[in-house]
Amino acid sequence: MTEYLAVDGGTIAYEVTGSGPLMVLAHGMGDSRAAYRAMIPPLVVAGYRVAAVDLRGCGESDADWQEWSRTAIAGDLLALIRHLGGPAVLVGHSVSGGAATIAAAREPSLVTAVVELAPFTRKQAVRLGDLRVKRFRQGMLRLLGAGVFGSLPLWRSYLDVAYPGAKPAHWDERTGRIEALLREPGRMKAFQAMGRTTPADAGARLGEVRSPVLVIMGTLDPDWADPRAEGAAIVGALPPGTGRLEMIEGAGHYPHDQFPGRVVALMLAFLGTEAARA
Repeated sequence: MTEYLAVDGGTIAYEVTGSGPLMVLAHGMGDSRAAYRAMIPPLVVAGYRVAAVDLRGCGESDADWQEWSRTAIAGDLLALIRHLGGPAVLVGHSVSGGAATIAAAREPSLVTAVVELAPFTRKQAVRLGDLRVKRFRQGMLRLLGAGVFGSLPLWRSYLDVAYPGAKPAHWDERTGRIEALLREPGRMKAFQAMGRTTPADAGARLGEVRSPVLVIMGTLDPDWADPRAEGAAIVGALPPGTGRLEMIEGAGHYPHDQFPGRVVALMLAFLGTEAARA
């Protein structure tokens, strides 16, 4: 059941399932909380109270906002955690990975652990050699085109590259839902505005994070020529001993939707280890 929370600048939508320690799931650009539908049941079975949130501008949240940065998104996530009686494990995909970093740095008492899925958490720089990687070249051109022109066909084409190999059984339903949402008034404008933001604000806070951080990358993620190197760079910028990198073979930019069981297993193993240490 959808619930709503008024935050600074608008209203965000979310739903809560289960009982136990709180876990907040935040999706990526141009998506909705439906991205996590395959992960929620096993996380609930594992004993978590799972809150899946629609980012500002996305899903059932308000479409019109003045600010789209990761810092702004982090404020929304922290407001939700407070509202639901945190602290919480904070899970963020892509743009929300950077937002989760900022939230953990700002309010360490509210964030017990962070899981970043294919995160944009550092300032990006494209090198000439990167363009020789076909997967990266294809993804970048489609992603940039979708953002610049507000093109649904280009975004759909990007998603096709971002899900390498066999598509999930719910592929047509999933992409149909994404396209339907982006056709709603203001949603494509929100998508474009979020796409123009930089992860530099998140990168600047990496060294301040004290919560344990798990970074999960797909080996075939088209958003980076070398996904492993990007994940390692994020972990390397965190305080020593804080971060861990895990790679999922064959996954693209949506490991949580392509391989939800694998992602859940990695998360639960990580959280169990950190709980034991605490």
